[in-house]
Amino acid sequence: MTTSAGHGSPDGTGAASASAIASRLALLEAREITKHFPAGRRGAVVHAVDGVSLALPAGRITAIVGESGSGKSTLARLFARLLKPTSGQLLLDGQAAPPGRGGRRRYAQQVQMVLQDPFASLNPVHDVRYHLTRPLKVHGLGPAGNLDESLAALLERVALTPPERFLRKYPHELSGGQRQRVAIARALAARPRVLLADEPVSMLDVSIRLGILNLLAGLRENEGMTILYITHDIASARYLADEIAVMYAGRLVESAPATSVSDRPAHPYTQLLLSAAPDPDRPEPVRLSGRGSVPSLLTPPPGCRFHPRCPHAMEICSQLPPPPAEVAPGHVSACWLHAPERPAGTVAPAERRHDGPTRLADDPSHQQGRPTRPALRHPPFPRPRHGQSKEAGDEPAGH
Repeated sequence: MTTSAGHGSPDGTGAASASAIASRLALLEAREITKHFPAGRRGAVVHAVDGVSLALPAGRITAIVGESGSGKSTLARLFARLLKPTSGQLLLDGQAAPPGRGGRRRYAQQVQMVLQDPFASLNPVHDVRYHLTRPLKVHGLGPAGNLDESLAALLERVALTPPERFLRKYPHELSGGQRQRVAIARALAARPRVLLADEPVSMLDVSIRLGILNLLAGLRENEGMTILYITHDIASARYLADEIAVMYAGRLVESAPATSVSDRPAHPYTQLLLSAAPDPDRPEPVRLSGRGSVPSLLTPPPGCRFHPRCPHAMEICSQLPPPPAEVAPGHVSACWLHAPERPAGTVAPAERRHDGPTRLADDPSHQQGRPTRPALRHPPFPRPRHGQSKEAGDEPAGH
C-alpha cells in the first residue's frame, strides 16, 4: 500500500519517499489527491483532503480510520469520482481514470460505492427488484440467463435468503441490516472490481454489524474483491482489514499491515486511537494524555497537523510537515519522531521530557522486556461464518 500525506519533503511539495512505494501493483490508486471546498468567504477553503496518496492492492481490504472530520468519506467519494479533485490523479490498473461521460460510466462500472446510511441510499418508492435491475440496465449488463435467476443469485451472495421473500419488498419493509445488504447487492450487480464501503455498519444495531463485516470478508476471500473500508472504529478495522491507513485532518499519518498498526503503532495519533478502543487483553485502563480536538480545516495548523494535541511535539513539528518514514517493512509513519534526519536544533526522542503521568506510548506491549500482546484479529466470541448471520434472513423487519 502506498501512502503519503502530501508532505513528503520539508518544503511541503508532497513528494513521497521511494521507500513508501509498494511493490505490489495497485488496482486503484490516488496520487497526491487534494480536495478543497469553498467556504463562502472570499478565498477561504476547507482543506478536506490534502495531498493524499493511497494505493489499493487487488484482492485485499484496506481500511481508513480516523475521527469524524478527518476527510475519510471525502477521500472515498474522490475514489468513486462523485467529487472532482482540486488536484491530483486517480489511476485504475496503472492508467489515468478515463475522462468524459462514457469514461466515467466505464469507471463507475468497475468501482462501486456503498453509502453509510441504508435508510437513505434506497429509493422508498421502488422495490428490491427495481433496485437490483437498474444497474444492469444502466451499464448494459444483460443477465446471465433468466433475470429472476440473476437477481436471486445477487440476493444469495449477500445472504438474503430465500430470495423470493425479498424481491418484492420495499425499503420500509426491511430492517437496517437487510437494507444495507440490498445496497451491497445493488453495487455487486454492476460486477465491480472495487467496492468502496463508507462506514457501512456505523448506523446499524451493534448486534448485526458483525454479519455485514463477515459479508465483506467473504467477498474478499471467495471472490477476490478489492475493498476500501472507511470507519472511525479502529477495532473493527483491525478485525476486518489487511492494511490500515490512519487519517487525521485531511492527511494520512500512518499506514501498515493491520497487525502492525494494532500491535506496534508508530504515530502518536494512532496510539491515541488504540488507547480509546476497547481491548480485553489490556491489563489496566489507559489514561489518555492527548488533548484538544480535530482542528478547523478552514485554518489547519502549520507543520504537522497533530502537533497541537501531541504530547511529544517538538519545535519543528509546528514549522514543517513531517516526511513519511518507513519504521518497519511496509510500515510508514509521517512523524518527526521517526524522520531519518531532523533539522538542526530539534530534540531527539531519547532527550525529550514528558509531562503528566501517562504517555500515549505507555502501552504495556511496548515496554522493553515485556511480551507483545496478541493482535486482536478476532472478537472474544465465536465468529459466525459468511452467510450464517441470524440477521440476514431471520431478523424481523423494522429492527
